[in-house]
Amino acid sequence: MFNVSLSGHFNRRCDGISRRDFIRIGGLGPLGLSLPGLLAAQKAMALGSGAGGTVRPRAKSVLLVFLGGGLSHHDTFDPKPDAVSEIRGQYGQISTAVPGLRISDQLPKMAACMDKVCLVRSGTHENDHHETATNWVLSGRFGSAFGDYPSMGSVVAHETGFVGKVPPYVAVPKNPAFTWELGKSAWLGGRCESFKAGNPNEKSWRVRDLSCEAAAKPVELERRRSMLQAVDTLGTHIHGNDQLATYDEFARKAAEMVLSPEAQQAFAMDKESESLRDRYGRSEFGQSCLLARRLIESGVRFVSVNYGGWDHHAKIYEALGKKLPELDSGLSSLVTDLSERGLLQDTLLLVMGEFGRTPKVNKDAGRDHWGRAGSLLFAGAGVSPGKVVGATDRDGAFVIDRPVRPADVCYTVYESLGIDPRKVLHTPEGRPVEILDQGGLISELFS
Repeated sequence: MFNVSLSGHFNRRCDGISRRDFIRIGGLGPLGLSLPGLLAAQKAMALGSGAGGTVRPRAKSVLLVFLGGGLSHHDTFDPKPDAVSEIRGQYGQISTAVPGLRISDQLPKMAACMDKVCLVRSGTHENDHHETATNWVLSGRFGSAFGDYPSMGSVVAHETGFVGKVPPYVAVPKNPAFTWELGKSAWLGGRCESFKAGNPNEKSWRVRDLSCEAAAKPVELERRRSMLQAVDTLGTHIHGNDQLATYDEFARKAAEMVLSPEAQQAFAMDKESESLRDRYGRSEFGQSCLLARRLIESGVRFVSVNYGGWDHHAKIYEALGKKLPELDSGLSSLVTDLSERGLLQDTLLLVMGEFGRTPKVNKDAGRDHWGRAGSLLFAGAGVSPGKVVGATDRDGAFVIDRPVRPADVCYTVYESLGIDPRKVLHTPEGRPVEILDQGGLISELFS
């Protein structure tokens, strides 16, 4: 159903759900997010004011693979073969397509395509708390665990609006969550929240509200259109509420999106060959990566693939034995597929988590939270492939060359899309807030 907020103020619980007063216009089913409100991002420029010159874009879209929980860099992209066994861990290392670069022997498919990505081994910050660190790395600004600043995807939705008839910001299967949903739009509001696609690996999966029920009769479809037409003039009868004043426009666009072949095509996983789906892997992560490629191809500006479950305080090698093959198949297929289709030219791919893991394996055969060092991957949109940026010390504990901080990552994402990272936005109360108050371009990625 379509939701129209009647109030500019709301209270937010710690689970991220807002208590609001709504007019509910039924007939299209619940989104968990107002489609007209999301579409209103195209007009949300009124909330912002420029603070700098025009930034020339390198990318049309960004694809973020977020490894929630904290990937162990020691056991994946930054192995330490000369360290003692408690730090080195159980895995060996293998050569890659990049001469001299070696990564974990548990990632053979990624090893074959490392010449298409840039490996950053020097991600760093000083926070070891899941929620706080996640909001930090997803927004580029340090705040509370509850998300004081808009995530990158929400800022992109705010600044770019809609292209065609697909959402600007899609999360697959949903936003990252530990105890509550993270990486949200904060004070930018519901219009800039992600469209949540769900798990495309589920047998009965379909995206709510982007397809009509098979059993829907013509009279029911006409009823839906009539209800939308009734909403078209709602805003003209109510003064002093910006949402309602422009709601008729957004409702029409929402109806177009719900019924449009473009939107349905973007999410039509059955159009992919069985062999390609097998190559990505028949897992939630593998199929999410494949759906992400389809969304990028369809013009979505920011896609977030959220693959959690990396918080291994105990029995880490038992857990990684199950997760790394999924990561290897899904991520390598995504990189290769984007490259083969020519999509990397205009797409910035970013792979990261909220932090790395402790150098030393603990008494429970696990690794704990460690913000001081971690690995990231970048690809596409002018990124130099086959390169390594930064380094950690012998034990993988501290960054010793080219530290890359959360604000630097977000700055690079924004500038790649042509968004001024220093632009000043305004909260609903009129408070001016820079998108980023620090950070700079990771120039080594492009040289």
